[in-house]
Amino acid sequence: MKHFLGIELGSTRIKAMLIGENYIPAASGSFDWENRYENGHWTYNLDDVWTGLQTSFKRLVDEYAANYGKPPEDIGGIGISAMMHGYLPFDKDGRQLAGFRTWRNTNTGGAAAVLTKIFGFNIPLRWSAAHLYQAVLNGEEHVKDIHFLTTLAGYVHYSLTGEKAAGIGEASGMFPVDSATGTYNMRMLNEFDALIADKDLPWKVADILPKSLGAGENAGTLTAEGAKLLDPSGLLKPGIPFCPPEGDAGTGMVATNSVTVNTGNVSAGTSIFAMFVLEKELSRLYEEIDMVMTPAGKPVAMVHGINCTGDLDAWVKVFGEAASLLGVDTDKSALYDTLYAAALDGDADCGGLFACNYTAGEHLTGFDEGRPVFARTPDSRFTLANFMRAHLFAAMATLKIGMDIIAGEKIKLELLQGHGGLFKAKNAGQKLMAGALNVPVAVMEAAGEGGAWGIALLAAYTAEKSGETLEAFLQNKVFSKQEITRVDPDEDITRGFAVFMERYKAGLNIVRAAVEHI
Repeated sequence: MKHFLGIELGSTRIKAMLIGENYIPAASGSFDWENRYENGHWTYNLDDVWTGLQTSFKRLVDEYAANYGKPPEDIGGIGISAMMHGYLPFDKDGRQLAGFRTWRNTNTGGAAAVLTKIFGFNIPLRWSAAHLYQAVLNGEEHVKDIHFLTTLAGYVHYSLTGEKAAGIGEASGMFPVDSATGTYNMRMLNEFDALIADKDLPWKVADILPKSLGAGENAGTLTAEGAKLLDPSGLLKPGIPFCPPEGDAGTGMVATNSVTVNTGNVSAGTSIFAMFVLEKELSRLYEEIDMVMTPAGKPVAMVHGINCTGDLDAWVKVFGEAASLLGVDTDKSALYDTLYAAALDGDADCGGLFACNYTAGEHLTGFDEGRPVFARTPDSRFTLANFMRAHLFAAMATLKIGMDIIAGEKIKLELLQGHGGLFKAKNAGQKLMAGALNVPVAVMEAAGEGGAWGIALLAAYTAEKSGETLEAFLQNKVFSKQEITRVDPDEDITRGFAVFMERYKAGLNIVRAAVEHI
């Protein structure tokens, strides 16, 4: 029986997953890591990438061997996914020229604004094009030596295969892609080159970007050097085929079967974003809406909030510490389930409490830096239930701002497939999200598996495709028997969230003061 290996480098965890019969997970392994704020940028050390990948794969092998009595055999395909976009430049000798700048950075506002105006196309702060042009504007010394610019997924893929490639979903978040050709937009490439012509740089932007590949296209094979990098034990052998590497947005669409026209999904973890596969183009440019693509190349409207559960996770950790001081050994999952469930017992509008979860800047509301803030009036109803409800609502607030724009475009919002950490706690996250967005939210049985499963499915599609589309492969072979739990909006939650949102928008002035003074 063939297995397929999917690896995702997420914001807080690197995860390796092996899928087998019926594309069901057979084993997994993970490694926790955290970003750092260094030299004015959110970043990760690339040495940690390889420590994390090797640890995750070894733990996967150990789990498989414990379950099946032998290590996994016959791995028929591999896929790499990682947190979307960002900036990783290398010189002609493969030397890293600057620290990895992640999607979380918001210091590219000047570059993004110029590119958006020139292209007539929204360039978000986190896109590789914005990072690149900002480095040019800053006069950074390394820019002249760039030979290859990629993302975290593209870097790992290149290290394992020697191929400079990106899945079209990831590529479309590096630089705008022409949906008709599946390649980078030629007009905009020329306009970018013209913009930097006076800098006398020795490269054209098209020459330093990875090749854009659609789902199912061959993206290289595991090299002998790559096999040693990923698996020093020697279990993995060279020659295993790879699918195109994708960002977590693309693998999230795959993992929720949201790749066909008029489908949508919402991912809620360290960041929060909703994606809608479009039937037609939006009526105009919106700086709050990103235009990207599915892994198969269909246009997608994306609302992306930089902050979601980071501050909420910090509070849950504090409550866990309090329980430990009282001598209560609390399972982490049980702690989340209990605290999230408590939010359902809170007042509809959170009892007058205010919470803002900005651990980093937030482009949707105009913040370059973040300061998590909790505030209340003397007569607010300060209970645990209201406290948790306020923080869960805060995690959804920026998404709601962008969703209101989507609703104004008359896009069909019949159902959102939910996935990510916020939905792991049973019922609460899903019910509050449905009410907050006023859209039914469905969660699949495998929703918690996330991007590692999504990229493993893309690896299987690349290896097994027989002329069928990605949409048909997912619907007919993967999701036809998936159990789905659907929750419709609760009117009381919807009304209460609307009141909270008015307080939230007004309270952002408190957060601006905190950024200025703390």
